[in-house]
Amino acid sequence: MTGDGTRVVRAGLPEPEAYEPALPGPVFAAHYHLPGDAVGPYTYGRDANPTWTRLEQAIGELESPDIPAHTVAFASGMAAISAVLFSQLRTGDAVVFPSDGYQLLSAVRTRLESYGIEVRTAPTARDAQLDALDGARLLWIETPSNPGLDVCDIQRLSDEAHRRGALVAVDNTLATPLGQRPLGLGADFSVASGTKALTGHGDVLLGYVSTRDAAPADAVRLWRKTVGAIPGPMESWLAHRSLATLALRVRQQSQNALALAAALADRPEVTGLRHPGLPTDPSHSLAVRQMHPGRFGSVVSFVLPDKAYAERFLAALTLVDDATSFGGVRSSAERRARWGGDAVPEGFIRFSVGVEEAEDLIADVTRALDAATQS
Repeated sequence: MTGDGTRVVRAGLPEPEAYEPALPGPVFAAHYHLPGDAVGPYTYGRDANPTWTRLEQAIGELESPDIPAHTVAFASGMAAISAVLFSQLRTGDAVVFPSDGYQLLSAVRTRLESYGIEVRTAPTARDAQLDALDGARLLWIETPSNPGLDVCDIQRLSDEAHRRGALVAVDNTLATPLGQRPLGLGADFSVASGTKALTGHGDVLLGYVSTRDAAPADAVRLWRKTVGAIPGPMESWLAHRSLATLALRVRQQSQNALALAAALADRPEVTGLRHPGLPTDPSHSLAVRQMHPGRFGSVVSFVLPDKAYAERFLAALTLVDDATSFGGVRSSAERRARWGGDAVPEGFIRFSVGVEEAEDLIADVTRALDAATQS
């Protein structure tokens, strides 16, 4: 049994071959030679690609190290989310969403309801989705939630959902498979946007679905083929290349995020501070049980007094990009209410902590807060 740092370096690599690269380059192919009646693993570019295969194997090894998993890569996280929902739900079914989940779930809800699928919502905190489970076909969990960073008990929710006949999908984007492993906690699907921390460099759009059951994996894969939501070979290769540093990045970003959260706790203008690794956080005790120690994610959220104050703060930062997304090696922050769709105050900040030196980052944030206060 190897450690995560070793696993990410080797995940999905082919057996060593003399004079060949450890990670072969991307395969660009729309079609493949198909002699006679034989049908091999690669026939057409919308069905499969060797570069995807290696990436999917690698992610499967991270999401489920002990039991083989089936992983399907997608062009984006939303493509992966849609594949699970639309391959598993039918007219007359009910699905339970988090009411505080990723903002595009509201657009998905509208589409599902137009197909005659009932969508129920409940908050992530305190496992409130349990109250909406009766008769549901699927429970959709997001933990830690985005952007509020609440945590729910995956094992408890999964056990109860299965008892009531429902499947469970967990959005594992923020935690990454090194922070928590939903499949090992009873979930049927682990779904994530590889755009964020998994690849970590802000240069790839990607998503994936992992499951230990072949049948739902086949359904998800068929959905990908049907709608053509396939990842590009270059993006897939870049993602696989980036996995080698995932353990290093997750470790550094989690340490930095905790240090920043601790520093923000002493600022009088900061309210609503959340980070699962902070001992004072409402979700900390559950996060400690469920997530890998010291890997509580790169995101810190907090509230500044108002919109103008938040804008002054963001403008005064020098080491932090004003950008939407999270999990990248470069720190970024945004006033989340600018996009609409999230039930957050105008001064709510979602801060994605990068791999800079913690002391430099804290100094920059402290200076920006001071500047925002004095203006």
